Amino acid sequence: MHLFNNSNKMFFYFILFFSTLISISSNSWFGCWIGLEINLLSFIPLISNSNNLLSSEASLKYFLTQSIASINFLFFIIFKMIFFKNFEFNNLFSLMINSSLYMKMGSVPFHFWFPNITEGLSWLNCFILMTWQKISPMILLSYYFNKNFLIIIMILNTIIGAIGGLNQTSLRKLMAFSSINNLGWMLSTILISENLLMFYFLMYSFLISIMCFSFFMLNLYYINQLFIFNLNSMIKLSLFINFLSLGGLPPFIGFFPKWIIINFLILNKMFFMTLIFIMTSLIMLIFYIRIIYSNFLLNYFKLKWFKTNINNHMFYFINLFSLISLLGMIFSTFFFF
Repeated sequence: MHLFNNSNKMFFYFILFFSTLISISSNSWFGCWIGLEINLLSFIPLISNSNNLLSSEASLKYFLTQSIASINFLFFIIFKMIFFKNFEFNNLFSLMINSSLYMKMGSVPFHFWFPNITEGLSWLNCFILMTWQKISPMILLSYYFNKNFLIIIMILNTIIGAIGGLNQTSLRKLMAFSSINNLGWMLSTILISENLLMFYFLMYSFLISIMCFSFFMLNLYYINQLFIFNLNSMIKLSLFINFLSLGGLPPFIGFFPKWIIINFLILNKMFFMTLIFIMTSLIMLIFYIRIIYSNFLLNYFKLKWFKTNINNHMFYFINLFSLISLLGMIFSTFFFF
């Protein structure tokens, strides 16, 4: 029975992968909609778990929100074909389509479902929701977007993602608000080039995969668990490097894509947007450093009854990639110039 369940999961992962390819390679809006629907129907069996009420609730919430976004997407396509044949309505149509795609990817102001759903998921499903599930809406958005609306959404994403994570004690919700903040940076790459969009997405996926895998191996879900556990010094160093790299602090590798975006914004005289992006990144670093502070400095031995060691070779192999955050910035600067 266990093998049967695993084979079913592999089948749904396979469908999840190909549904994204169908969506982004389609030459019609209906084909894009079909790809998004297949993606939705393949992800729900992966996150639903009859033995866990939080997972069942998360799958139901995800189904409802994504269904609403899909219905709106389909409705606007049909509306366009029937009524919006004149070019003067193209701006209105782009606003409608963009709103549906923003809701699909969990962007502000349609982000309220995103942190609540991540709270009921495993770390693997959180990783998929924060990375892979954003590919289709983001690529479709890059095909057809309203520039002024996109700039407003970018600014709101960075602000809400930074402020929303300040009062969180759950690591999954904190990573969700971090994903919303990084989504603002990612959307700004649409204005620059698709190559930079893919580069930023791959870099963010690399960093968030290390974080999710580390939390999964340590069975961490809340900040106070870092306070109680007596973690190995190598694990502490890995969390320290990856948190600061995810926050975009130089000279870590996570700063490099943000540095390119800042250069582009300054060259295009978007000084106000640059200031907001930098200030919200500093706010993000505040609650990353708060986690590191509780892990490193609050060392009450009476609370630390046992020492947490991980004897998994995969974990140490992943930690080797953390050194890329230290050394990669040096090589990337030579490559950039």
